[in-house]
Amino acid sequence: MYHIPDVNDMNKDTFSLCEKIVSPSYIRQGCQARRGHEQLIRQFLEQRKCPEDGWEESTIELFLSELAMMDSNNFLGNCGVGEREGRVTSSLVARRHYRFIHGIGRSGDIAAVQPKAAGSSLLNKLTNSLVLDVIKISGARSVASCFVVPMATGMSLTLCFLTLRLLRPNARYIIWPRIDQKSCFKAMITAGFEPVVVENVLVGDELRTDLDEVEKKILILGPQNILCVHSTTSCFAPRTPDRIEELAELCAKYDLPHIVNNAYGLQSSKCMHLIQHGHQVGRVDAFVQSLDKNFLVPVGGAIIAGFDESFIQRISEMYPGRASASPSLDVLITLLTLGASGYKKLMAERKEMYSVLFDELKILASAHGERLLHTPHNPISLAMSLESLHEGCNSAVGELGSMLFTRQVSGARAVPLGKKQTINGHTFHGFMSHYDSYPCPYLNAASAMGISRQDVTLFIKRLDKCLKILKKRVEMDGNTSQPSVPSQDEEAAQGM
Repeated sequence: MYHIPDVNDMNKDTFSLCEKIVSPSYIRQGCQARRGHEQLIRQFLEQRKCPEDGWEESTIELFLSELAMMDSNNFLGNCGVGEREGRVTSSLVARRHYRFIHGIGRSGDIAAVQPKAAGSSLLNKLTNSLVLDVIKISGARSVASCFVVPMATGMSLTLCFLTLRLLRPNARYIIWPRIDQKSCFKAMITAGFEPVVVENVLVGDELRTDLDEVEKKILILGPQNILCVHSTTSCFAPRTPDRIEELAELCAKYDLPHIVNNAYGLQSSKCMHLIQHGHQVGRVDAFVQSLDKNFLVPVGGAIIAGFDESFIQRISEMYPGRASASPSLDVLITLLTLGASGYKKLMAERKEMYSVLFDELKILASAHGERLLHTPHNPISLAMSLESLHEGCNSAVGELGSMLFTRQVSGARAVPLGKKQTINGHTFHGFMSHYDSYPCPYLNAASAMGISRQDVTLFIKRLDKCLKILKKRVEMDGNTSQPSVPSQDEEAAQGM
């Protein structure tokens, strides 16, 4: 019988030959060092979980190099005569992708193994296992399956809706508690369904899910005509995460699928516990989260996860054709670098910075005669009123957003009153505020994964200076007709 040589046997032979060239004691030391790398890789392949401690870059590069050599485009003497043979002209492109050229999946299934690309197939399956472990660490401990998809959150939601179409061919509507974010609304339109917008209810400063209205819509439309309920966890204050548990109970009561937009909720244990508890008390069919927001990698990927392995597999089978391996590769490298302890540390730091941002923004708001809106149910985003700017001139609120952006403050949103936005024929009043007539304009800021104390300090400092400039303008002439960038004299006076 033909014997396939063991890799360690080959390494042993190689090291024996090296001992004839360099002192054996030195070679043995080098051999032991390599075995240290190999031991980490072996443990990962056995356990298929996020290692507790992150790896050194040299271990990760060794691992990726070993995987890449299993793909046919990297075989010595490979002779390709097909239309897709992993040929790449630029060596820079090849190095950028660690020579994983074939992508993942096959023409009929994104999760299928490729005969030409054993290494890429291993990369895909290992990344999905790694991400599944991190989802459990984050709070959804009962999650059964997940997969990385090379599309951002909006298109990944569309894929979920298209899969449900096969199970509910007569359904026409998707019930959607309102959140003013274009991609999740367009995801339903793109899938060919009619969103049924359920307005939020104002409770104190918070915007919360109107459960009575959701149930009323179900009864009016008829459960058989409804594809699913499409809820949201991560959102801009003063909107809060939807009441996932209660919505899950309604979905179980009326036998309705429940898809959760968890775009940047994976980094929040509170959001993840809402999903976990929703599954325990009712129905959560799938939840979708962004790779870039939760894992600090480039935009272009998402994770579709759920508690029913067969349903998640059906979604993966719905993806047409092969897919880019780049998002999977980015996440694999990042999580092996961080390890479980590193990811937990990032989550803890984000939570700590939320408290710092809360305290600093509250002090600043008070100093300017404003207040920090009371939104205890939102674990990531905060909002500060801008009533004094609105009293002078409503355009001053928009002006504040422009001024912050020109001063390299990204992500903060100044939300004026009365803005209208039409998306695919549906007009939203009070757009960006998730409500037709929110009582006051406000400014958003979020404590998201990767935020630092320096980010908070600079934001507060620059916001303070912009508010002083704007208030001075409003007091002088009651409008903001001047350019968004202040004059040199104004900048000098404020020390900008």
